[in-house]
Amino acid sequence: MTFLEPLSFDIIIIGGGAAGFFTAINAAEMAPEARICILERGKDVLNKVRISGGGRCNVTHAEFLPKELTKNYPRGEKELRGPFHNFMTGDTIEWFEKRGVPLKIEEDGRMFPVSNSSETIIDLFLEESKRLKIEVLLKRAVQGLQQKNELWEIATSQETFTAKKLLVATGSNPKVWSLLQELGHTIVPGVPSLFTFNITDSRIKELPGVATNALVKLKRTKLETFGPLLITHWGMSGPSILKLSAWGARELSDKKNFEIEVNWLPETSSEEVEEELMRLKKENAKQSPHKYAQFNLPKRLWQSLVSASGIEVESRWADLNKQQLEELEQQLTHGIFQVHGKSTFKEEFVTAGGVELKEVNFKTFESKICPNLFLAGEVLNIDAITGGFNFQNAWTGGFLAAKAMTNSAV
Repeated sequence: MTFLEPLSFDIIIIGGGAAGFFTAINAAEMAPEARICILERGKDVLNKVRISGGGRCNVTHAEFLPKELTKNYPRGEKELRGPFHNFMTGDTIEWFEKRGVPLKIEEDGRMFPVSNSSETIIDLFLEESKRLKIEVLLKRAVQGLQQKNELWEIATSQETFTAKKLLVATGSNPKVWSLLQELGHTIVPGVPSLFTFNITDSRIKELPGVATNALVKLKRTKLETFGPLLITHWGMSGPSILKLSAWGARELSDKKNFEIEVNWLPETSSEEVEEELMRLKKENAKQSPHKYAQFNLPKRLWQSLVSASGIEVESRWADLNKQQLEELEQQLTHGIFQVHGKSTFKEEFVTAGGVELKEVNFKTFESKICPNLFLAGEVLNIDAITGGFNFQNAWTGGFLAAKAMTNSAV
């Protein structure tokens, strides 16, 4: 171990978020003699961890097959397959449990600390950093990066640091993207991912809080997603909408208005719906279609779609003509909704964009452009749907980068 000047480190990590801390802690455990520092531009660290999962921190997702896990990444699916074979969900669970933070699986597969509090994760990271003598320096906005004599020189708003190895884990920070571009990296421009749809439509106006499974298609594209759909005061949300927003992030980036098609009966074919409506007309002839919900749909949603088909409350099944039955079948399986704008999903803003993935070695998360420069988390052009997947990318990248940075002598 060579003697280092006060502002010289073996490893410097830019970004005090999930990927930054995870990398620092693992690197410090793998190379106890290494001098490691985290530089954070804000006055606090781990802010995204704090708000994740409504303040509970959605640490990862209970998917234990690498190939299946990668299917949750609109950008990064192919690149993460190898890394996930080396560090993924099971390793994450073991990592946290070994350090006194057991995780639990919820019905939808999301995993949280048993404590139900993101502060448990934050406290763990801060305590581990202290124990391992990792220096955490706040209010250090990075203003310049250059490589001199095999050392990285990092100019911040306060001082200039040097490091043998540098890891950038700053998420979608445009200033850092621009510094990486100056070093020769290609940056894929950032666009919002994970957003909800603003829809003003009489069919759903009175239905906030209603949720059901649906198949949602983005019109004029091949994109479609299946899953729970939640009707809100401003339009539509829920996993099916969020998945569609993530997979369609690029297509929708410059569109304020677009159309979606909603199939409220995704597990029933159009022919089966038609047959069932004919059966109802025959067997429930004297009943009003408004009275009982069919196809296991929420009652208020069923009634709204019946009304949208031009069927009056006093009408009976027997009264329905061919056109009304066809219109009801269309409303149930091919409902077209106009989307007028997008809203950020809670505070969990996710951006599609970042360092071009071809320029990174995914065995080590090292830059192919600049030796001894590593990248982890959302600074890369990798993003996922909601459910703990973005954090899993941070843990995997951080662990493999830590291993690579400490493999050769520091």
